[in-house]
Amino acid sequence: METDLRTDDVVQPFQLDPFALRGRLVRLGPTVDRILAQHDYPEPVATLLGEAITLAVMLAGALKYDGVFTLQTKGDGPVRLLVADVKTDGAVRGYAQYDAKRLGEIVPENGESPSVPKLLGAGYIAFTVDQGDETPRYQGIVSITGATLAECAQHYFRQSEQLQAGLKLAVARAGEEGAWRAGGLMLQRVPPEGGYAVIADDVEDAWRRVMVLMSSTTAAELVSPDLPPRRLLWRLFHEEEVRVYQTHAVEARCRCSRERIAGILKAFPVDEIDEMKKEAVTTVTCEFCNTRYEFAAADLERIASA
Repeated sequence: METDLRTDDVVQPFQLDPFALRGRLVRLGPTVDRILAQHDYPEPVATLLGEAITLAVMLAGALKYDGVFTLQTKGDGPVRLLVADVKTDGAVRGYAQYDAKRLGEIVPENGESPSVPKLLGAGYIAFTVDQGDETPRYQGIVSITGATLAECAQHYFRQSEQLQAGLKLAVARAGEEGAWRAGGLMLQRVPPEGGYAVIADDVEDAWRRVMVLMSSTTAAELVSPDLPPRRLLWRLFHEEEVRVYQTHAVEARCRCSRERIAGILKAFPVDEIDEMKKEAVTTVTCEFCNTRYEFAAADLERIASA
């Protein structure tokens, strides 16, 4: 296996021959730490958002698209909303909305994170591919079903895509500074391509075997900066003829700007703009990166008249 020393902020595609089992391993370091550090989220919310970001990166890596892939959950639990999106060029961002009081009521005294059903409540998880105004959006929606975010995604694949998939997600703090790290591993059964001559029983046996191997992966291994993705795959699947492909880099990068915010304000009704102008300064904060943009009354006048 070719050596790859990159350990962070990468998507590592791979395939297990000869059974047409494809997968991706995601390893996030500075990317997930930057996104989570931009907000003072409670530990359970930060962990869940980290998982959502990792899952979004993992799923986006399987698609051929030119635009934005978005994962969103919406429910009636303490964590009302999770959003994570990934651009084709690898730009990643995410944020969460939560009710601090309700969250405090369900967090156990030992500090352990509550299950996904307790955090998200009843609701849905949506996967959207937006390639611009000239291309119809693709969106898949499924109810939040499962004890973990990975199980929710597996439920989506079974119900909506009719594909078998196995997923593992891990998010943790590491090092003396407690920086956030995340990792994910996904395997999918896909229809055999030309040249594969295997019988159904072999495929079933192989699927069960690799699921056992994948389940043996620890959270520490998934997030470890000292275990390169290719080395982890070799450790897990060297007897399964694992074949790795070129990695894809990702990074935390928001798409907000003063110009974008001005464009949003311009779409507001005139009476609302007039109300804003009564304040000395109107401040707009990006929900994704927490950047604050300030507009004086004169700025709002120029925006409205442009």
